[in-house]
Amino acid sequence: MSSTFTDAYSIPREYLDLREMVRQIAQERVAPRAHDIDQSAEYPQDLRELFAENDILGLPFPVEYGGTGTGTLMLSIAIEEIAKACAATALILMVQDLGTLPIQLFGSEELKQRFLPKCATGEWTPAFALSEPEAGSDPASMRTTARLEGDEWVINGAKNWISNAGVADFYVVMASTDRENRKTTAFVVEADRPGFSIGGYEHKMGIKGSPTGSPVLQDVRVPKENVVGEVHGGLKVALATLERTRLGAAAQAVGIAQGATDYATQYAKERVTFGKPIFEHQAIAFKLAEMEARNAAARELTYRASAAADRSEAGLGKWTSMAKLVAADTAMWVTTEAVQVLGGYGYVTDYPVERMMRDAKITQIYEGTSEIQRIVISRAMA
Repeated sequence: MSSTFTDAYSIPREYLDLREMVRQIAQERVAPRAHDIDQSAEYPQDLRELFAENDILGLPFPVEYGGTGTGTLMLSIAIEEIAKACAATALILMVQDLGTLPIQLFGSEELKQRFLPKCATGEWTPAFALSEPEAGSDPASMRTTARLEGDEWVINGAKNWISNAGVADFYVVMASTDRENRKTTAFVVEADRPGFSIGGYEHKMGIKGSPTGSPVLQDVRVPKENVVGEVHGGLKVALATLERTRLGAAAQAVGIAQGATDYATQYAKERVTFGKPIFEHQAIAFKLAEMEARNAAARELTYRASAAADRSEAGLGKWTSMAKLVAADTAMWVTTEAVQVLGGYGYVTDYPVERMMRDAKITQIYEGTSEIQRIVISRAMA
């Protein structure tokens, strides 16, 4: 794949206007709630409803299914703006994409009509259930199974680390349908089907306002019409989905890093030591300059990869993995530096940078760890 940046991307005026709208909502409505969301570890349903009222939840969808039709680049821009204020709340929009993209890419028209419009309006909440205790980065090793009985599939197993657990109305579940040949199939499983439950929730370092739990499926029956894509084609569905949705994690990482940089910069302009603001001390000014530069680089790569996704460019996986890798590592480094700029204040919960540092860590782990991204990139290079 060529690494040329010819015709990389452009941001139309319409997108800039949407960004301003999302930015205003994020700063005026989300940011004041971020501390309490983190402390209480409660899902911010009120903010989800606010996003629905302003068509933000329609960003991942085409116009024909009730969405804005603005594509991946605009979605990344919106996720970044929300993540500047609150990374956990940004996950509302990220999983809105993750939980529905399998249906958008591979679902039948009947499935699309049944699920996508109600997600675009915010009436329904989706989730994506791939990971298991023994099958995180190796989806072909999953133990959840599905067997065909007449016109229904019967699913048994358990998933782990699933975002939107307990709040989702349906889950796209990956299950083994031919264990001998390591074949899987994707299914839409509605949360109200008998035998479906949430076995428990994780207590996490960060993104506490986004519930992460373990769905359990005990003889859950779904009709054949709930198969996403082809039977035994689940790995293709999962990989094609993650190839694109890892951009959400990249955009979230960029937002976290920029939010931390902005806060640390403002603090440095106001905090006085030795008779002058610490921003005027070269050690601090150069640190902030490096933070800003790395943010800009991560953003450019994320936007470039998002534009590539909108164009369905060949070699897309390399671009999205590079964006995820660079943005996640940037977020972790930048937020650690932001805590350092604030000194002791950076270490206490009264200031947001310690939350941002905790939130940043997950961007190096979910949607494919940084190690997995390096595998994807190196294979593309080979």
